[in-house]
Amino acid sequence: MAVSQKVRRFMEEGGWIRRVFEEGMALKAQIGAEKVFDLSLGNPVLEPPQEFHDELRRLANAPVSGMHRYMPNPGYMETRQAVAKTLKTESGLDFSGEDVIMTCGAAAAANVVLKTILNEGDEVIILSPYFWEYLYYIDNHGGVAVVAACDDRFQPDLASIEAVITAKTRAIMINSPNNPTGAVYSEESMKGLAALLERKQTEHGTEIFIISDEPYRRIIFDGMSFPQVLPHYDNSVVVTSHAKDLALPGERIGYIAVNPNYQGKEELSAGLSFCNRTLGFVNAPALMQHIVRNLQGVSVDAGYYEKKRDYLCRHLGELGYDLVRPQGAFYLYPKAPIEDDVVFCRTLLTSNVLVVPGRGFGTPGYFRISYCVEDWVLEGAVVGFASALAAPEG
Repeated sequence: MAVSQKVRRFMEEGGWIRRVFEEGMALKAQIGAEKVFDLSLGNPVLEPPQEFHDELRRLANAPVSGMHRYMPNPGYMETRQAVAKTLKTESGLDFSGEDVIMTCGAAAAANVVLKTILNEGDEVIILSPYFWEYLYYIDNHGGVAVVAACDDRFQPDLASIEAVITAKTRAIMINSPNNPTGAVYSEESMKGLAALLERKQTEHGTEIFIISDEPYRRIIFDGMSFPQVLPHYDNSVVVTSHAKDLALPGERIGYIAVNPNYQGKEELSAGLSFCNRTLGFVNAPALMQHIVRNLQGVSVDAGYYEKKRDYLCRHLGELGYDLVRPQGAFYLYPKAPIEDDVVFCRTLLTSNVLVVPGRGFGTPGYFRISYCVEDWVLEGAVVGFASALAAPEG
């Protein structure tokens, strides 16, 4: 047997997003990419902002001596200070470069944090619908994932969260704007969660972290501001990347930000730096650190995605789909019109429309649309969504 029993089981039960994406690649090769309406993967077609290309060109034309060498494991201090300056402005907290660790994207950041804080058997609460790979990240480091359901608007349900908190609870992972729903967790929810965890820490005599996964925080719609968790809860850590806000998913550049008010921040930051190295990431890509240093105030135009959201919500609403209007990111998470979400997604595939079943996010009965695609893909998909409603069940 080439792989362990655990990995074999994980491969069989998970990986829905990549599975559908790869199925789409095969279909495109078979019938032509222009006939396939692939809404499976959060892989932005929007190009990085011009400022990124300007920085890349500047560094290519006038390279800094030693710019491709090793640096301290947490990253270049100049880059960490630039990140800290922006975080200070956004959160109102007194961030410094010492509170920031540059990472190989948000996935690496999450793994580094979990490796650093978890003891064997510690529990990590995740909120459903959730990004499926959280389960693997937690398992990677000896943790146990515990699921709490959100409410019917995809907001955190404090009663559900409280019901699963135990003396073994070490952290809760939150993701807002959320993948797969596009929901933005409200300021009220963040304050309520912070108060709940403060109470539970006192009750159990434990320390509980909030790990806030925020790669979509600058893709917010309807004139909203991003509700920060950092000002409300000292034991909080942000993991994020520039995959979405700078449209750089393939460059794997992100960071961890430790709340500057956390009492054990020096030890935690040292542990994060150690685990960044020993997990094999060593440090975040040097070139990308040089580039994003001067782009902390830059982002793609969220209005680009907002228009696509409006188009899909209008058309799917007119067709009769049951959905919650997203407030951010670039995902839509309607209910499947039949009970079996996998069967419904197979029905859509007959119209060459690819979406991901809700069971890939821990909530069967829904399906995820990723609308970070060209307009013609959305237009063709809407035709398929209409045809799927007319198709016989099964």
